[in-house]
Amino acid sequence: MKTLLKWLIPIAVLGGVIAAAYGPAMRYWKARNRIVWETSKVTRGDVTRYVNSTGEIRPVRSVLVGSFVSGPIVELNVDFNDEVKEGDVLARVDPRLFKAEVARSEAALATRQAELERIEAELQQAINNFDRGVKLRQKREGFLSESEMDSLTFEVKSLRAQRKVAEATILQARASLDNALANLNYCEIVAPVDGIVIDRKIDPGQTLAAQFQTPELFIVAPDLRRKVHVFASVDEADIGLVQQAKDQDRPVTFTVDAHPEIVFHGTIEQIRVSSVTNQNVVTYPVVIATENPDLKLLPGMTASISFEVDSTVDVPKIPNTALRFYPEKAEWVREKDRHLIDGSTWKNDPTADDNESADLSAGEKADRRKQRHRRHVWAVDGELLRAIEIQTGLGESGYTELRSGELSTGDLLVTGQKN
Repeated sequence: MKTLLKWLIPIAVLGGVIAAAYGPAMRYWKARNRIVWETSKVTRGDVTRYVNSTGEIRPVRSVLVGSFVSGPIVELNVDFNDEVKEGDVLARVDPRLFKAEVARSEAALATRQAELERIEAELQQAINNFDRGVKLRQKREGFLSESEMDSLTFEVKSLRAQRKVAEATILQARASLDNALANLNYCEIVAPVDGIVIDRKIDPGQTLAAQFQTPELFIVAPDLRRKVHVFASVDEADIGLVQQAKDQDRPVTFTVDAHPEIVFHGTIEQIRVSSVTNQNVVTYPVVIATENPDLKLLPGMTASISFEVDSTVDVPKIPNTALRFYPEKAEWVREKDRHLIDGSTWKNDPTADDNESADLSAGEKADRRKQRHRRHVWAVDGELLRAIEIQTGLGESGYTELRSGELSTGDLLVTGQKN
């Protein structure tokens, strides 16, 4: 009996210890394995919506400077990046052939003028002979025969006609001289506008051949320091928002890889209706104007553009991570909200791609797009999660506007699960 007691007493003590420790141990194990949720607060502030695109820096105008005459280049006065004024001589073509042509045209003009003087002298003599013949016939009838008078008359008419021909040949010779002088002047390639030489396509000694087409020698960009254009390609799905931004005169910001720390500002100058289709993607060119006083924006640079299309001021906003989160298991959610997980609400996400609803009518698709603003976010309710229905507004990179819902500034929303 005593031996049995010796065994029963330790067993009873051990059982009591186990019974006493079981409750705290289970509570510790449950607390250790409890899910810890990452949360983020509902804040208040401004929300701005942007449409992003890429574009290329281009001059407002690019003036091609060519040569009208042929010949070797004997003088080259400008190089890349040189600033020129209107009328500056950029290059000169060898003028020797054209000077010879001018001399030949001047000689031809002098010959025609001398020929005119000779004809006028003969004409004056013929007129004098005709007048004397008339006077002689008036003194005595029959002194000159009719044939002799006809000869005098038609000699005057013939010389007058020759004078007209000589005057016409003088005009022709002067036109040839003007043409030769123009070609000689064209030997000097001058700047048509003030600007910067952004391209030079010739070298000294190069021979130009302008018989078939005008060779391009330089490209001059006027007003490159005053204004440049950024040509952006905007997707057809966003072009309506950009049109609205242009009507409201909203600003445009962009950066370039050459100066990544600088944010440049511009305005929408033109939205062109000529669409471009590339691999079934339709885009529209949008022209943005910006100042360029320091020449930091060079032609050909690639710009990363953000169009400000809409904005709100001092509104409650939700972190986008809270909008993207939803529980994976129904047991994490309180019972009245489990239909959101087990049912069709999340499976038929209104933000899904429209390609999944290709069979819907246009009206049904429009209604579906309207439902995109109705969402659910999740908050911690004791040991479970509680769903809160909200309606969203404008969205930006980190936050989305809260238009309606049982939320206040400072409320915590679940954004993920901690490891």
